[in-house]
Amino acid sequence: MEVGMATTLTTWMSHLNPFLGIFTQPGRLIVMRLTTGWIVCTVKRTVTGMLPFADPDGTHAHDAFHRFFPDARWRMDQLWKILAHILVVTFYRTSPITLALDDTLFHHCGPKIDGPRWWRDAVRSTKNKHVSAWGLNLVVLTLQIQPPWGGEPLGLPINMRLHRKNGPTLIELAQQMINEVTPWFPEREFQVGADGFYAPLAGKDLSDATMISRLQRNAEMYDLPSQPKKKGPGRPRTKGKRLASPEKMAPRVKNWRRVEVCERGRTRTRLVYARKVLWYRVSHQPILLVISRDPKGKEKDDFLFSTDVTMDPATVIGSYADRWAIEDTFKNTKQLMGGQQPQTFKGQGPERATALSLWLYSMVWLWYLLQKSNKRTFMVAPWNPMKATPSFADALRGLRRELWTERIKHMFGTSAVHDKHFKFLLEALAPAA
Repeated sequence: MEVGMATTLTTWMSHLNPFLGIFTQPGRLIVMRLTTGWIVCTVKRTVTGMLPFADPDGTHAHDAFHRFFPDARWRMDQLWKILAHILVVTFYRTSPITLALDDTLFHHCGPKIDGPRWWRDAVRSTKNKHVSAWGLNLVVLTLQIQPPWGGEPLGLPINMRLHRKNGPTLIELAQQMINEVTPWFPEREFQVGADGFYAPLAGKDLSDATMISRLQRNAEMYDLPSQPKKKGPGRPRTKGKRLASPEKMAPRVKNWRRVEVCERGRTRTRLVYARKVLWYRVSHQPILLVISRDPKGKEKDDFLFSTDVTMDPATVIGSYADRWAIEDTFKNTKQLMGGQQPQTFKGQGPERATALSLWLYSMVWLWYLLQKSNKRTFMVAPWNPMKATPSFADALRGLRRELWTERIKHMFGTSAVHDKHFKFLLEALAPAA
């Protein structure tokens, strides 16, 4: 395939090749140019803003790029499936596959955009103050990847759903995504971490996936039913005696167990109490209640649960803490990838553009993680001399530097990249816009 200035042959292009088969022949070149233009764009990432970077030679009509999101024949679920297989084969060879789930609001302006509505803005809202914002309400499923440098895991999106008014609820959309992803790997085990809003998923059919979430402090819990000494009239008991709520149970616990827990890459000592209970509000099956306490008494007790009653309590605590990586995913996709900026208004356009920004976030990290260790460089700024691990801005900077290097070679020859003037230009273009 002939490639132009915007799609020079780089390691980035080799990462895109597995996905090109789901596009039509004209669409393949469009998606290569558009994704490359999205990465190297130095202005606001509207379609018009990305166009000079995606197609600097002007070989395509600008309409082809505008129609790519609302009208082109391609399916986002196929992109997700290929991406998930690449990530799992690369990073999950033996251990259970860990997923994180949450929803977020991508702000958009304009009343004629398809999909956005008024939703609660979780960032600006508080317990006593409700703030609404106009935008796309998204439910996102991420794959938790442990980077080679340790620390907090990376949350790489592998599925997304758009929540619409009068459509399926957030819980139903989350269930759809989990049940779509798990059959892709029929012989693997899954653990799904989510905040307390998604606790009702514990009572849903999740294709044998283990749910880890937060328990309500005032949850109505029951002990497991005891085995009757002899069979009598009536049906067997389905639950035992009523238990105290987790908040009232914690002060009465005497047999705390001290454990070492890995939370977001850091080892911490916690006091743990665990027992099997029934929480009828979400599930009629037993769950493992885990109470986590700070030995120093500075933090409030955490009340977590797992639908796998055999799970190690330390694993439950660590898995729930690691789900915070999905919040960094949302922040980086919005701020550094410009996920809220493409101005596409009709049909599938807004949903596809948003999904593609999340897909690109995973692809940038995949490209960076597969680089040799000596090429995974990161910048230590004078105001942050203690920085010891790369961030997404560093991964994006490295990819932009490679793409701009190849573009300069194409325009001015190989010797140009060794010129100190072009080196200065590369360093100016490489930082994430």
